[in-house]
Amino acid sequence: MQPVATVLLIGASRGIGFELANQFIEQGWRVIATARSDEGLERLANLGAQVHRMDVSQPTSNTGLAWYLDGERIDLAIYVAGVIDRAGALTPPSLNTFDAVMHTNVMGAMQVIPQIVPMVQETGGVIACISSVMGSLQDTTSGGAALYRVSKAALNMVVRCTQAELPDITVLALHPGWVQTDMGGASAPLTPEQSATSLRQTLSRIVAERTPEQRRAYRGAFLNHDGQPLPW
Repeated sequence: MQPVATVLLIGASRGIGFELANQFIEQGWRVIATARSDEGLERLANLGAQVHRMDVSQPTSNTGLAWYLDGERIDLAIYVAGVIDRAGALTPPSLNTFDAVMHTNVMGAMQVIPQIVPMVQETGGVIACISSVMGSLQDTTSGGAALYRVSKAALNMVVRCTQAELPDITVLALHPGWVQTDMGGASAPLTPEQSATSLRQTLSRIVAERTPEQRRAYRGAFLNHDGQPLPW
């Protein structure tokens, strides 16, 4: 009998993260999920997830993750947490706005990922960061949501740098699509369920492909939710 696969979801209290938790549990995975609020933790626990309180924007909150996960074997870790600012490139961000976006979207990932690497190495697993096509330098044709774009471009570099240091696991960035969440808005073409289904199928396939030859195309990659490569 094969052991149950374990997925760690960082920032899973709502939207895509919550739907990923729901679907992975339905598929028989063991889910460890983080949230920063009592409400989010309760919702995840009611799904059947093992929960841990953490606010990725706060360094003091992030520091205990390795201790909490000590002894775990993680097949897949997904950094889902993210916030947006919609101001354009010609609107200077305030210090508070800059910190809020960059702390959550970039600093949180840079603090969390090193802590979970040993657990993912135990399985030769995968670390995935939910990025955005808005972080693509090549495809940028608008200055809207400039700070968000900058943060996702930086997150993509976190993925590339991390992968360069880790030959034994796979690290990648994924665009979830334009999704009907608080961030994406009601006019987005994808529901959270559709985005999460596509992301889950893509990541489950990558996790299952264990050999270096199978994983080569995914290492340090920037992919659409359906697994298609995206331009940097």
